[in-house]
Amino acid sequence: MQVSEVSEEELLARITPLLPRGGHTLLGTGDDAAVVAAPDGRFVVTTDVLVAGRDFRDDWTTGADVGWRATAANVADVAAMGGLPTALVTALVLPASTAVDWVIDLATGLGEACTQWRVGAVGGDLSGGDQPMIAITAHGDLQGRDPVLRSTARPGDQLAHAGVLGSSAAGWALLAGGHDARTAAGRQALAGFRRPQPPVTAGVAAAQAGATAMMDVSDGLLRDAGRIARASEVSLDLDPTALAGDVAALADLAALCHSDPLAWVLTGGEDHGLLATFPPGASLPEPFRPIGTVRGGPGQVTYGGQRPPVSGTGWDHFRSDQM
Repeated sequence: MQVSEVSEEELLARITPLLPRGGHTLLGTGDDAAVVAAPDGRFVVTTDVLVAGRDFRDDWTTGADVGWRATAANVADVAAMGGLPTALVTALVLPASTAVDWVIDLATGLGEACTQWRVGAVGGDLSGGDQPMIAITAHGDLQGRDPVLRSTARPGDQLAHAGVLGSSAAGWALLAGGHDARTAAGRQALAGFRRPQPPVTAGVAAAQAGATAMMDVSDGLLRDAGRIARASEVSLDLDPTALAGDVAALADLAALCHSDPLAWVLTGGEDHGLLATFPPGASLPEPFRPIGTVRGGPGQVTYGGQRPPVSGTGWDHFRSDQM
């Protein structure tokens, strides 16, 4: 059955029971808008969009994977501000030929992700169009803390990361090369691509531990580290020794794909880990680990004090060779 064969009300009736309400929701779906608690008088807000053929492919991911990935990208951005994700709204653009089962599958994946991160799915919109698109706007609670910005890293700070690096890029390469993921590492890489696991609670932990700057690593470590460096007017130096384990873990998959595992670690996007800076000597909250230092000077990123030995810096939405 295609969406053109059911009414909007019928489709919503199938989707809505799959979406959790969330603990901060005062008024959920069913009216023109939802009402969500903002206990300290402020809320974090962010949005992200996935476009079929550009951000996802039906032959690589299920509808449930798409719903999960869209949710993960947004809750990671809230976490990167030091906030606790509370609620999201979803807008879907669907061609008339879209299978109803695909839409239900998408809602299932979105609901599963919301349940994992205790986020309410409180409404949205449906529209027709030439290709499927999903846009999510997420909200979060700062719980009385100041937001953690990109622009406040200081020379002498520790550079730390929580989450994984290069896993989604490895999964992308396996799919692009038509390789079977028969090993545990291969299955893990495909899972990392299809259903990333941002360390959402680590954002709050970092804020509580005094993180001086933070952001979600969605477009690659080099690219996003460069954004902190430019915003804070500092330089970031990545420690090759600290990243050696990440590179080694991907070495066999990289050999299979005729790729460079270091390039995956430094430029692979969509793992949605958190990159943060902390004062010198500060105890890093789990699961953060040190991966470099903050230095004075112009906003640039080095690798062991040198130019990073890879081409490119990460994902660019307007390049045509990345999907």
